[in-house]
Amino acid sequence: QVQLVESGGGLVQAGESLRLSCAASGSIFSLNVMGWYRQAPGKQREWVATITSGGRTNYADSVKGRFTISRDNAKNTVYLQMNSLKPDDTAVYHCNAVLFSAGGYLEPWGQGTLVTVSS
Repeated sequence: QVQLVESGGGLVQAGESLRLSCAASGSIFSLNVMGWYRQAPGKQREWVATITSGGRTNYADSVKGRFTISRDNAKNTVYLQMNSLKPDDTAVYHCNAVLFSAGGYLEPWGQGTLVTVSS
């Protein structure tokens, strides 16, 4: 059984920073692309950032220059450093991974961590 568990969410004021973590566990043979998505109240889930196993990154325009995605392959963990947070960043943040495990090819999702940015 493969599991993704996010942590690090919370309540901050506009302009402050947060760092999210997402750890993958289970019988994982290889962990390929990992990413962050978010879903604001009343809105559809949107892509935030992704990082390949080789460290190549991509960002949504709305977070480019403020957010940084990184990963620790030894720990099967992906991070999202969020700086200069805005109220529009308020959402539940989910991580996602493309991986091969004992159960085959999987794309699991984490349960999400809530980020609230007050003005």
